[in-house]
This record gives sequence, C-alpha cells and structure tokens, in this order.
Amino acid sequence: MTWASEALERISARFEAARDPERAAPMAKYMRDQFPFLGIPAPEQRVLQREAMAALARPSEGDLGELLGHLWELPEREYQYAGCGVIARNISLCGPGFIHTVRTLVSTKSWWDTVDSLAKNGAGALVFRNPELGATMDRWVASEDMWLRRTAILHQLAFKERTDADRLFRYCEWRAHEQEFFIRKAIGWALREYSKVDAEAVRSFVGEHEGELSGLSKREALLWLNGGRGGKRTATVV
Repeated sequence: MTWASEALERISARFEAARDPERAAPMAKYMRDQFPFLGIPAPEQRVLQREAMAALARPSEGDLGELLGHLWELPEREYQYAGCGVIARNISLCGPGFIHTVRTLVSTKSWWDTVDSLAKNGAGALVFRNPELGATMDRWVASEDMWLRRTAILHQLAFKERTDADRLFRYCEWRAHEQEFFIRKAIGWALREYSKVDAEAVRSFVGEHEGELSGLSKREALLWLNGGRGGKRTATVV
C-alpha cells in the first residue's frame, strides 16, 4: 500500500464514520448545492484528519500529489477540505514544480472555499519561497479561468511586509474592469490586507483608480482604513 493509499484509507474511514445527513443538507445549501457533503463541521474535520495522519511517515512531494488527486476525485466536499489541510501542513516539503499540482486543484471542483485556501497556502506559499514563480502568477492573472485569476490576485495575502506591491497593484489594475463578483471581491480583499502594511499606498492606489475600481473593490480595500472590523478609523477616499 502506498503512503497516499494508506492516508486516504485512514481519512475516509474516520470521515465516513462521522457522516451526518442532517447537517449535510444545510452545508450543501450554503454552497449553493454545488457539492454533496458528509455533514462534518470544520472543527471536527480537523480533529479527524489529525488523528488519521498522526501515525503516518513523512510524505514525499509525489505522495502528496497522489493523495490530493484521490481526495479531489471523491464527491463529498469535506475531502477537498482535507486536501487543503494537507497542503497547508506539508507545502514546505514541495518544490516549485508543485505549482502545477496546485493549478490543477484550483481549476477542478472550483469554488471560493477551496480556491482561497489554495491561493494562500498553496500558490502563495510556493511563490514566497520561490520568487521566480511570480512569472507563473503573471500568466494566471491573465488566464481565461476566473479561479486562476482570483488565485493570482490573492496569492500574496500572507506576505505582509514581503508583498510585491508593484505586482499587487498591477494585478488589481489589470482586472479592475471585470464584472465578476469573485474578482472584484478578491481585488478588495488583497488591497485590504496590504493596507495593514502600507495604508498610504493603498489609499493612494484607490484614489488614483477611483473610476476604474468597482464599488465593492473600493469598499473592501478601505474597510480597515475606515474603521471596519476593528481597524482604526481614518480619512476616507471619496
């Protein structure tokens, strides 16, 4: 039995034992009935997954790719969440070539719940350690796949002071014309996170692109600067 097969067997055994149809229905409805659910709340999922993986040896990059492929083939959404957790905990074991696996996962069974995790803990973590992958993000932000564009915009969410501000602002400017809600939201979210590092830069960018950015992007970008969600209230851009 391969590492991936054993890991899958351990995860699925615990998840199936915890199946709860009464909870599954509202969970699926929250995700617009795009995916079936087992009905396992997120905190319980994490506990079960830790238990399942505890006795396993350290995986190789190939092991991880194989397991992720299996998890993405299963219908219930909790298995893709498990895959996102596997990436978050093991991405440091992966080299720059793993970006191709992340790309496949972003573009498969795509919705914000997995894509946002993959953007931060998959693509973002790889780019952080391998800056040459910024060129890959440049291609993704121009992709016909909306979820790859969103991933590129969001991949620097955890970079803080190491954010490539020029790349961030360039992506936001390139995609500002889009009507797609998930892109407009991503632009605002990415700018909001960077506002915690350089408030003046974000304020200036929003002001300079007042006519290009959507109302949603501007509201999200300035949320902390305007006192939302615990942020310090400062002057607004009008």
